[in-house]
Amino acid sequence: MGALKYAVVGAVAIVVVVTALVLLLQTPHRTPVQYFGSSSGYEAFVPNGQTIDYNGHTDPTGTLILSNGTTIQNVVWDGQYASIIINNHNQVVQLNSQFVGQTGPINGQQYVPLQDFYVIKGPVPIENITIKGQTYYVIEANNINPADIAGFYTYQGWVSNFVEAMNTPGTYAAGLPGNSPVYDWANITGTVAYQTKIYQQYSNFFGGDVLVLPNGTILPYGTTSSPSGTAISFDLPQQVYNSSS
Repeated sequence: MGALKYAVVGAVAIVVVVTALVLLLQTPHRTPVQYFGSSSGYEAFVPNGQTIDYNGHTDPTGTLILSNGTTIQNVVWDGQYASIIINNHNQVVQLNSQFVGQTGPINGQQYVPLQDFYVIKGPVPIENITIKGQTYYVIEANNINPADIAGFYTYQGWVSNFVEAMNTPGTYAAGLPGNSPVYDWANITGTVAYQTKIYQQYSNFFGGDVLVLPNGTILPYGTTSSPSGTAISFDLPQQVYNSSS
């Protein structure tokens, strides 16, 4: 009986140790929250269409573009708006599959892939975690004021330029009137301007806005209905862009 007792106790101890090791391997290794970016700048999270199960729910992954142009890979958006970002991105992907490659009726050019991204005003709270040997940079979105988060979409190849433009002094946002000649331009600018209006008809997005840079260059874009941070003036243009050609 004594030998059996010790054998049972030993087996239980082994099970406890093995279970603890398994839990240890599955538990993310965390580091303290750090803040990335400028206190007065705009940073952007660009979803890549992939997700990860973290903290008991599904989060979008992607790239973080800082106000100085630095890009960070393997970023996870955790907290408020996570599910909305996933849904928004899926809508953009679906609309791209429907329209990209078709010819627009206004300027005769082919539609191009658009990309959604989520701008944060000010520094971004980031927690480094390691899961199964892979390092991720988790945006702690619940630590960000909702007024400082807004969603945008534009031509896929312009996202970095868009972030740079937002961080350029003198850049402002404007809306395109319905009869704007910009829609007729036979180039990618005219195409994207009109395409954002098309996407508006099939989703909960808004289109027909432009960033106007100090040198006169414009970048057409649209916005998401959510998130829609009131502290980000580019989300709701107060001016009208007029172009004579």
